[in-house]
Amino acid sequence: MDYFEGIIKTLLEHEGYWVRQSFKVSLTKQEKRDLGKPSIPRPEVDILAFKPKENQVLAFEAKSFLDSPGVKLADLQESHETTKGKYKLFTCENYRKIVFSRMKQDLIDLGMGTTATKITLGLAAGNVYQSKTEEIRTLFKSRGWVFLSPEDIREKVTNLAAEGYENEPSIITTKILMR
Repeated sequence: MDYFEGIIKTLLEHEGYWVRQSFKVSLTKQEKRDLGKPSIPRPEVDILAFKPKENQVLAFEAKSFLDSPGVKLADLQESHETTKGKYKLFTCENYRKIVFSRMKQDLIDLGMGTTATKITLGLAAGNVYQSKTEEIRTLFKSRGWVFLSPEDIREKVTNLAAEGYENEPSIITTKILMR
């Protein structure tokens, strides 16, 4: 388990989501051919967060990038006809449509969704290159996506740490650091 994904999972659970990590999407051979990648491995979404009341699934990619330059706005603004780079779901519309369509069917087959379930793409970022948080937020809002910035994550973890005791490493660490 990726620890950054675990932190995001905890935050989403405290917001009323049912969360599943590392969800593999079972593309068919035909769907792989439609993508022009007949031997592509099963796509994996870092976090699926389901809110039953809204019948909505958030499909999150989690990028900590804590000891790197961070998520780059320019990378997210790219547009590709075929799958390319580390932000395939964000930059290749055809890939996103096929993966989300199959994901919805996989969720239905598992009894975890219906034909009315809405899937929304999201990104949780631990670090953003050149402090372009607001620009990324604006881009995501214009596309109907969800963005959890480093500041959002810090605020949510701090808020959870201010509540009662939780036996969760990220919350315990925050409590220690806040003293």
